Amino acid sequence: LQLVGRPLSCIRVAGRLPSRSLMNLGELVSALNNFASLSLAESWDNVGLLVEPSPPHTVKTLFLTNDLTEEVMEEAVQKKADLILSYHPPIFTPLKRVTWKTWKERLVVRALEHRIGIYSPHTAYDAIPHGINNWLTKGLGACNSVPLHPSTSPSYPTEGTHRIEFCADTAEHLETVLSKTKDIQEIFCLTTFPVRVEGKEQTRVSLNCSQKALLEVVALLSQNSLLDHKTEILILQKPLLPHTGMGRLCTLSKPASLSDIIERIKSHLKLPHVRLALGTGKTLDSPVKKAALCAGSGSSVLKGTEADLYLTGEMSHHDILDAVANGISVILCEHSNTERGFLSELGDMLTIHLQNKINIIVSEKDRDPLQVA
Repeated sequence: LQLVGRPLSCIRVAGRLPSRSLMNLGELVSALNNFASLSLAESWDNVGLLVEPSPPHTVKTLFLTNDLTEEVMEEAVQKKADLILSYHPPIFTPLKRVTWKTWKERLVVRALEHRIGIYSPHTAYDAIPHGINNWLTKGLGACNSVPLHPSTSPSYPTEGTHRIEFCADTAEHLETVLSKTKDIQEIFCLTTFPVRVEGKEQTRVSLNCSQKALLEVVALLSQNSLLDHKTEILILQKPLLPHTGMGRLCTLSKPASLSDIIERIKSHLKLPHVRLALGTGKTLDSPVKKAALCAGSGSSVLKGTEADLYLTGEMSHHDILDAVANGISVILCEHSNTERGFLSELGDMLTIHLQNKINIIVSEKDRDPLQVA
């Protein structure tokens, strides 16, 4: 069938985009986890799929926000979102009930009523090479950056910080030690294998353990006369992941004055102003060669780093005083202002990663709660 010489399949209705296919929620969550492994998130964090509508649940529209407030939830409902990706997890501390009493409980109620899932990546997006901190470095201008706290491979070694190997020359010694190790917490991967040492048949024991457990194992071996020159203690170090980790230390390709850096940051974050603490002995004309940054709340990540400038959303009062006393200037932009602008870039990356299968939109209601009055 043809119309005016063109196949019918080529005709588009004016003003309408070709329909995208749907993704099953499980398939989409798996793809999001591949985009940024949740194993990179901090241990204290609450990441992943937080609210799941009853299956089967398909997703046509993915809705991106930095903070999931009630106003943003209403926007998601109006735009018929099927899954909300909220950078900050709206469920962090445990909920004891789900009622209409508190605003976070109401978010869960509204999500389930409208069959909307909620997914949060949070600090996993801080760590990845193509994440929030990488985006924030663009506000400094051309620079080379490395993570302040590099991430390690989550898969090797699987458990423990130390490995200890020792020999037992008698079955009695072996049985005594193995029975007592059962009472020590944080011992992993215990194995035994026969060895020949100085012409004698012995049993060698190898185990992985935490640093705390190591002290108890060494004490146990000392008590049973098994701690000798044949005992080996190894530190198990996981390999570092390239360009991955918390915070960034940036070396500018060309040093710039602090006043120029401020203007670059304001332009990048689309802010009319930032807060500034000048380092001791520094002025707005002082050159910035190295800048340490961390999106969100950066006190714990930046502390102790040698740099000309700290850039973050918020820091504690006393950590600012410490930085200033050490000649380090501090720029604060408010917590979510150092994160929210990443969402537009994230939408473009996810469109490619998800092969344009679903509609991706960014919240228009999401904003920092703090304003200058």
